[in-house]
Amino acid sequence: MSIDWLRDLIIVIFGLVATGVLIFLAVLLYSVYRRIRPILDSVKTTSKTIEGICSYAGDEVVKPLMQVVAFIQGLRQGINAISKFFKKKKGDKNG
Repeated sequence: MSIDWLRDLIIVIFGLVATGVLIFLAVLLYSVYRRIRPILDSVKTTSKTIEGICSYAGDEVVKPLMQVVAFIQGLRQGINAISKFFKKKKGDKNG
């Protein structure tokens, strides 16, 4: 028995063990995937539902509220612009 023969034997044994481990991992991962797939589908459905709720809230609540706030802000700026004309200036002796 020479060292070359021992080296080749170890390489063959390592190759067989590595192949077995890879097959075992593939079967294990497939099994885990089959068990997790319904959970992933449920998460996908839930995320689509949440997306729909957020879209509805944006369309029905946020947009009208933004319009009201924009109107009030414009009204306030208009009042401020008009009130500038009627304010007394400092140093004005006529009033």
